[in-house]
Amino acid sequence: MDLAYLRAHPEQLPTFLTHQRIRETPVRGGDICAASRLTLDDGHSVFAKTWPEHAGRKVPEDFFATEAAGLRWLREADAVAVPEVLVALPDLLALEWVQPGEPQRAAADRFGRELAETHRAGAPAFGARWPGFIGALPADNSPHDGPWSAWFAQARIVPYLRRSVDGGALDATAAALVEQVVDRIEEFGGDEPPARIHGDLWPGNLLWGADDRVWLVDPAAHGGHRETDLAQLALFGGAPYADRILAAYDETWPLADGWRDRVSLHQLHLLLVHTAMFGSAYRDSVVHAARATLSGAERATVDG
Repeated sequence: MDLAYLRAHPEQLPTFLTHQRIRETPVRGGDICAASRLTLDDGHSVFAKTWPEHAGRKVPEDFFATEAAGLRWLREADAVAVPEVLVALPDLLALEWVQPGEPQRAAADRFGRELAETHRAGAPAFGARWPGFIGALPADNSPHDGPWSAWFAQARIVPYLRRSVDGGALDATAAALVEQVVDRIEEFGGDEPPARIHGDLWPGNLLWGADDRVWLVDPAAHGGHRETDLAQLALFGGAPYADRILAAYDETWPLADGWRDRVSLHQLHLLLVHTAMFGSAYRDSVVHAARATLSGAERATVDG
C-alpha cells in the first residue's frame, strides 16, 4: 500500500494492518487513544489513532468522524497548518504525518497570525453541524444563534459542572462558585459572533513541526469565541513563546477590550472537563478560575 492507494481505498487500511502488511511503530499519543506511525511501501508515513477496547470501553459512536470533520473544517480556512485526513473509519483515524520539531520564535509568530486568520474564517453559528466531543466526553454542538455568553454557559459550563458534581469531583462550595459565574455571565462582556475555533487548544494540542510551523491536532472544533482558544493556550504550563503567539495574533486581529479579565472564564470550560474526566485533582484549579472570573468582573465594574 502506498499513499496514492490509501487515498483511493481508505477503507482497506484495517485489513492491511490486521495482516501486518504495513510497518507499525507506536508513538506518543493522548490519554484516550493509542497512536502509531505507519510506514507505507513508498516510504510515506501516516499517523494513526485507534481506540483501545479494554475494561469494557467501546469507541463512542461518531468519535473519529467528529474529529475528522473538525480537522477538515479547520483546514478549509487555509491558514494555520492542519494535518490532512486520510482515513476516517468508526474505529480508526489516519492523518498526514507531521515530523515533530522544536518550538521556534518564528514559528510562534507565524502561528499567531495564522490562528487569527483561522478564527476570522468564522462559523455559521455557535456549535457545529457534527456531534461534539471534548476528550472522551460528549459535547453539545447543537447550533445556537447566541449570544455567546448564554450559549457558553449552557453548552460548555453547566454540563461539565453537573458531571463533576455527580462524580464527586466538586463539592457544594466549589459548585456554588461556578453557579455564580453562570448566573452572572452576561456581566462579563465580550460577546462576539462565532469564530472558527479548535476548542481544546491546551498546549499539548500544538504540534511544533520540523517545517518550522505549528500544527493543530486533536480538535474539538466548533463555532465558539476566539478568546477561548487563546485562554486555553495558557493552561497547564502555557505554550512555548506564548507572548509571541499572542502579540502576533493581536496585530493580525486585535482582541476586544477586557479580554484579559475573561481569560479565567474561558479556561473554566476545559478545567471542568478535567474534573468531570479525571476527578478532584483539578478541583482547586476550577475554584481559582471561578474566583478569578468573578473578581475580574468586579474590577471591570470599578474601572468602568
